[in-house]
Amino acid sequence: MADTTITRGPERRGYLRLFSIPGARAFTLGNLIARFPQGMFGISAVIMISGARGSYALAGAVTATGLVANAVVGPMTARLVDRYGQARVAVPATAVSACGSLALLLCVHFGAPDWTLFAAYLASATTPNTGGMSRARWAHLLKDDPDALHTANSFEQAADELCYMLGPVIAAFLCGSLFPEAGTLVSAVLMVTGVLIFAAQRATEPPARRPSTATRSPLRARGMPPLLIAFLATGAIFGSLEVVTVAFADAQGHKSWAGAVLALQAAGSCAAGLVYGAWKPTGPAERRHPLCVAAMAVLMTLPLLAAALTGSLYVLGGALLIAGMATAPTMVTGMTLVQRFTPEGQLNEGMTLAVTGLLGGIAAGSASGGAAVEHWGPTAAYTVPVTAAATALLLSLYGYLRTLR
Repeated sequence: MADTTITRGPERRGYLRLFSIPGARAFTLGNLIARFPQGMFGISAVIMISGARGSYALAGAVTATGLVANAVVGPMTARLVDRYGQARVAVPATAVSACGSLALLLCVHFGAPDWTLFAAYLASATTPNTGGMSRARWAHLLKDDPDALHTANSFEQAADELCYMLGPVIAAFLCGSLFPEAGTLVSAVLMVTGVLIFAAQRATEPPARRPSTATRSPLRARGMPPLLIAFLATGAIFGSLEVVTVAFADAQGHKSWAGAVLALQAAGSCAAGLVYGAWKPTGPAERRHPLCVAAMAVLMTLPLLAAALTGSLYVLGGALLIAGMATAPTMVTGMTLVQRFTPEGQLNEGMTLAVTGLLGGIAAGSASGGAAVEHWGPTAAYTVPVTAAATALLLSLYGYLRTLR
């Protein structure tokens, strides 16, 4: 294996210190290319299916089915990654997922029956958790340097926010300016290309564990259950916030601006993640996590206040920008705890379980936010993300108190 010693001293600090590791730039580039489509697939499928079939209900049902399938299959794929190695599993899993996306494209284009759309999109559930695999590489390379690992986790969270901020915009542009299937097609090509580049960087790949070394699920690891439930509540914040914001913008007569307004929340999180990574945190992550969630819960009241007191979409955008600044520190600290609690040799599975919790929370939050909009209106519905944030805070406090025993 190549020498991955980090250059120390004043000449190598922060993010420069990370990318001085041999192979780090290459696997990061591949991972970013592979991860970017994650913000494109959903909206591309919705635009493609709704445009061809004239039904948003069908488009939503197909994408929701894919989301649920990914939540079930994702941890299984990650377990195989831990057991047999990233390259050996990620490449064929990505190939199957890409074939599913292309099958969906062909079924829509040639007018196949509706049930074939669900069957084709189910194959996309094998999409590997590329963000988790990248974090696993950093955890392997920086296992003896917690400060540098904190910076790496912050960079990864900022990258997530950037992909989910720009991905939908690029997808909508491709589908609108080229042809309805362009977003899905480009997403599949980017995913396959990125994973191939990422998997080719074998020198930085964590070693696969022997099948007999880990028989227990990370779900049973000490500290993991309350943390994963907190991730579920955090996902509910994101899911409800998206639906309610779209409804609020629609009520103001500016539904087309909803994506840009939501992008401000991701922009605030991305910027905060980069700043948080350059800052050396003090105290254990177990204590920092409730503090970060508390800040997120407080800032999440700003969109509610902006909507209730001003009714202005511009003020709401500013409130979302500020509210997003607590998201990245919360996610970074949470992922740090996942890395700490997950048994050795099961890191990909542990982080995929965290992502699964987020996805489940997003689905539940979307449903709750939509129901709240229908019954209370979009302004009052902003109480749903506030409630979800308060729930996440209670769960994180419970998890912290359990670590003190």
